[in-house]
Amino acid sequence: MAQESPTFSPLYQQIKNLIVQGLEAGEWRPGESIPSEAELAVRFGVSQGTVRKAVDEMAAENLLIRRQGKGTFVATHADPRAFFRFLRLVPLSGGVEQSKSVPLECWRAKAGAEAARVLKLKLGDPIIIVRRVLQFSGKPVVVDEIYLPGEIFPGLSLDVLKDYQGSLYNLFESHFHVPMIRAEERIRAVAADRGTAELLGVLEGSPLLSVERVTHSYGDKPVEWRRGLYSTAEHCYYNELN
Repeated sequence: MAQESPTFSPLYQQIKNLIVQGLEAGEWRPGESIPSEAELAVRFGVSQGTVRKAVDEMAAENLLIRRQGKGTFVATHADPRAFFRFLRLVPLSGGVEQSKSVPLECWRAKAGAEAARVLKLKLGDPIIIVRRVLQFSGKPVVVDEIYLPGEIFPGLSLDVLKDYQGSLYNLFESHFHVPMIRAEERIRAVAADRGTAELLGVLEGSPLLSVERVTHSYGDKPVEWRRGLYSTAEHCYYNELN
């Protein structure tokens, strides 16, 4: 039987993986600058062009942010420019609104079959479930139910959620060192049930968007499973396709 040939990744991809490993290990924290391309080239024993190609790809994936004349920085959810990256909801009147998170519940549970599958946990592993309402201009627009691996969010509670003033992803990044790197979403139309209708201030049976998201951290590890119901009475889901 013929043996499979080993696969080799391009050199710049190997350098990219080494930089990502440094980010995952906390060598460079969110918001901090990384060494210059020349310094990284010396460190890894490759050309500056190879490092540049690796950094370019990481910048395109929003892992790093280039700032003209200042250097290259680790992407952070504390940056206001990151606000729209994971929340594509905009008012029908145009512009971008800042949201306010209103936590409703936070409790610990054991992973059922679906949560274990999505978050790549074992059945019965500890998880944390969060329910919250997202407000825009003081009006409820989104109801979220969020499932998190319990082991990587120790100490997360309803009081912590209520006391924190920034975004949820900024809380995860700054307090638990779990940066959200990329997400997959599935969107479909549903009708509002009675409980959700009351929370959103709409009629039961009103059309809503159901947005299911799985968010990954470094190493492509799933760290959040979110199921949101969006009212589109005054907002729409916006995405720019290139």
